Amino acid sequence: MPSYRIRDAAELLGVSDDSLRRWIDGGRIAATTDESGRQVIDGAELARFAEHNAGPVPTTPTGLRESARNRFVGLVTRVVRDTVMAQVELQCGPYRVVSLMSREAADDLGLEPGVSAIAAVKSTNVVVEVAEART
Repeated sequence: MPSYRIRDAAELLGVSDDSLRRWIDGGRIAATTDESGRQVIDGAELARFAEHNAGPVPTTPTGLRESARNRFVGLVTRVVRDTVMAQVELQCGPYRVVSLMSREAADDLGLEPGVSAIAAVKSTNVVVEVAEART
């Protein structure tokens, strides 16, 4: 299961490092210490927190132009697999994004709650991307 340093977790939640530290100190979200002595948050815990504490979806001003392709960075909050397909839910800031993909794709990407991913939205298709693992 992935864990996230405070800086990375704060970026995924769309808040400052200081805000996240205050939430940890206040007991809103749990953190542990890694082998290097840094505070980290378990990926599944971060996904649950993001899902339950998402802000409202901002309204789109009239006359706003958008690109045909949109990318939303977020956390996987749920993966439901059957023998052929997988349903993947991501919490991307205030947005909940759901993607249907082959089970093979979900397995190859290692998708599970707490994994950081990008939902690339083009028309009616949502493509989920993950960064290569760092060694």
